[in-house]
Amino acid sequence: MINIILLLLSVLIIILLTVKWKVHPFLSLLAAALFFALFSGMTLDTIVNLVNDGFGITLGKIGIVIVLGVIIGAFLEHSGGAYKLAEVVLRVIGKKRVHEAMGIVGFIVSIPVFADSGFIILNPLNKSLTKRAGLSIVGTATALILGLMITHVLVPPTPGPIAAAGIIGADVGLVMLIGLVVGLLSLIIAVIYCKKMGAKKYIDPNPDITEEVIQERMKQAPSAFKSFLPILIPILLIVGKSILEFNMVEGEEVSGLMKFISFVGSPIIALMIGMLFAFLLPKKWDNEMLATTGWVGKALSDASNIILITGAGGIFGTILQNSGIADTLADSLSGANLGIWLPFLLCAAIKSAQGSSTVALITTASIVAPLLATMGFTTEIDKALVVSAIGAGAMVVSHANDSGFWILTQFSGIDVKTGYRVYTLGTLVVGTSAAFMVFLASFLF
Repeated sequence: MINIILLLLSVLIIILLTVKWKVHPFLSLLAAALFFALFSGMTLDTIVNLVNDGFGITLGKIGIVIVLGVIIGAFLEHSGGAYKLAEVVLRVIGKKRVHEAMGIVGFIVSIPVFADSGFIILNPLNKSLTKRAGLSIVGTATALILGLMITHVLVPPTPGPIAAAGIIGADVGLVMLIGLVVGLLSLIIAVIYCKKMGAKKYIDPNPDITEEVIQERMKQAPSAFKSFLPILIPILLIVGKSILEFNMVEGEEVSGLMKFISFVGSPIIALMIGMLFAFLLPKKWDNEMLATTGWVGKALSDASNIILITGAGGIFGTILQNSGIADTLADSLSGANLGIWLPFLLCAAIKSAQGSSTVALITTASIVAPLLATMGFTTEIDKALVVSAIGAGAMVVSHANDSGFWILTQFSGIDVKTGYRVYTLGTLVVGTSAAFMVFLASFLF
């Protein structure tokens, strides 16, 4: 109980420091993490190790991806490619449907691609679409990340749901089918929610760029096909790797071609290739673009802020994961007779406590698996519904200990207060809606 109170106080510290006293999020997160660690009784040596591990492991996974993503974004923006893409997409979908477009794109992309990586890849397109449509980045960016999150937690072959299906012993095909149906219905709710929230607060997606500047860049812009390549190629490579690994039979000999596809399909290599395609976008090449004073220098300067904040979020999450708070919450809920709501609430509590959706999915599945027979979940459809309920819980709620929260706010220029008000609340609304759909499905089947 003390750890739960400390967690709530830690979140309050982050909100007060960032919103009221305007302290940089890096320092706010670090302060909250140290506060929790010290008062939860961790030894000083443990705290030092967890701070190092949390920062290093988090940035080891996503640091270079962030850097490559912002470089691709810089070339798309400055060459005019992003606005050429926006012009084509808006012509097809209409200016009033940007939220729907970003939600659907995120929903599709996140089936094979991690949500954080997907947001970084698609962010330049979203910003340019939003700018050209005259909309607030609050609604469209949240629609994108919610679309990404829905399939990230519900649909295999994303690692979290596929691991949960394996632990529960559920049929992966059934989990995928139910996840897609529940996910699509949840996406409708997400888009409606984002439109309403986006209309309440306007934040310019790119305040430094005027319509005159956009028109000037459009004159020098590459073709739409060429502009799509830095975004499309990394996605296709990562998807190819996921399909290959999903269909591999255990013990099967790995050929040279498979090894090559696996290599180029890793997010870092895929984005490096995307970056090379981005270098082809300017109509006239100038080496100054790669200099510290050029497009790359500016992009890396922007990335440094995002990297520091994401790393600090990793410190906070790692300290929470090693505090035992997830086990405390699991023990408190596992004895309750809540039916299909038990796996949802259990996963939601663990997700809220430690930040990682994948960790929450796997931990909850491990706790629930031995209880299935006692709870009356014995058929194949029952097991698939349990995995979907766990997935719904893995969305609830995303806040300061989740790297996705900081990637959304920092890449989109959304302040922390608005991030809590829109995205954190959005994960609660959409995750709970998904759980309610699973609950209704449990009566039908």
